Amino acid sequence: MGAGHDHDTAGSNRVRLAIAFGITATVLAAEAVGAWITGSLALLVDAGHMLTDAGGLLMALLAATAMTKPPTARRTWGWARIEILAAGAQAAILLGVGIYAFVEGLQRLLAPPEIAAGGLLLLGILGLIANIASVLVLSGGRGHNLNMRAAFLEVVNDALGSIAVIASALAIHYTGWTQADALAGMLISVLIVPRALTILRQAGSVLLETVPKGLNLDDVRTHLLELPHVTDVHDLHASLIGTGLPVLTAHVVVEDQCFHDGHTDELLDQLQACVRQHFPVSVEHSTFQLEPASHTSHENDTHA
Repeated sequence: MGAGHDHDTAGSNRVRLAIAFGITATVLAAEAVGAWITGSLALLVDAGHMLTDAGGLLMALLAATAMTKPPTARRTWGWARIEILAAGAQAAILLGVGIYAFVEGLQRLLAPPEIAAGGLLLLGILGLIANIASVLVLSGGRGHNLNMRAAFLEVVNDALGSIAVIASALAIHYTGWTQADALAGMLISVLIVPRALTILRQAGSVLLETVPKGLNLDDVRTHLLELPHVTDVHDLHASLIGTGLPVLTAHVVVEDQCFHDGHTDELLDQLQACVRQHFPVSVEHSTFQLEPASHTSHENDTHA
C-alpha cells in the first residue's frame, strides 16, 4: 500500500470523524436539556453515552491527525500506536457509563420518577436520525484501524440507545408504565458493556505485544526451517505496532558456508519473502539476525 493511498485514507478518516463529532455534539446538547426537562433516565443515559461518544470521537479525530505525523529519531514508528490508546480510552469510558446505567436503572425500577413521554419521544427520534447519519458517515472507514472501529461502534451503540429511548417513550405514553424508562436505560448499558470489553481486549492485546491474530509462530518457524541452509530459528517474536502494521524479528542460524560464499543476501530475501507471502497476516516489517551455529553459545540461555 503506497504512501499516497495511506495519506488519502487518513484524510478521509479525519473528515468522517469531524462530521460525526459535529453531529454527536449537537445531539448531546439537545439530549442533555431534554433529560433535565423530562426527568428520563433513558435519555440521561443516552446523553451520557453521547457525551462519551463526543469525547471519544474527538480523541479519535486527534489520534487520526497525530497518526499522519512522520517518524522521528525519537519516535521511529511515528504516532502509529496512538490509535490503540485512543480506542482503549473510548472503551474504558463506555464501560463506566454502561455500569452506571445498569445500577441507576435498578434503583429507578424500585422508585420510578415521573417521565414526560412526549419530549422523550421527540428527542429519541432526533437522536436516532443523527446517529444514523453518523453511522453512514463512519461506515466507509470502520475497517481501516481499531480507532475507526471503536468510533463506529460508539455511534452504532448510540443508534440502538435512541431506539430504546423511543420504545420507552411509546410504552409510557400508551400504558403509563414509567418503569419502561429504567428498563430502556438498562438495555442501553447491556448493549454498551460487551462492545466496550471487546475493544478493551483488542487494545490490551496490542499493548501487551501479543502475536497478531491469524499469525501462528510455530507455523512461521516451521516454514523458515524449510528454507535451504537454515538450521535453527530462535528468539522469534511478532507483534502489532498499530492496526495493519505487524512486525516480526528472529535469530536465524544458517550453515557456516553462507558467510563465505555470499549466499546471505539471497537467503535474507527468501526469509523476508516467506513472512510476507505465505501467511494470512502479511508481515512487511521483518528483521532477521543471521548467525553461525557457534554464535548461539554467546547468547542468553532462553530462546523463544
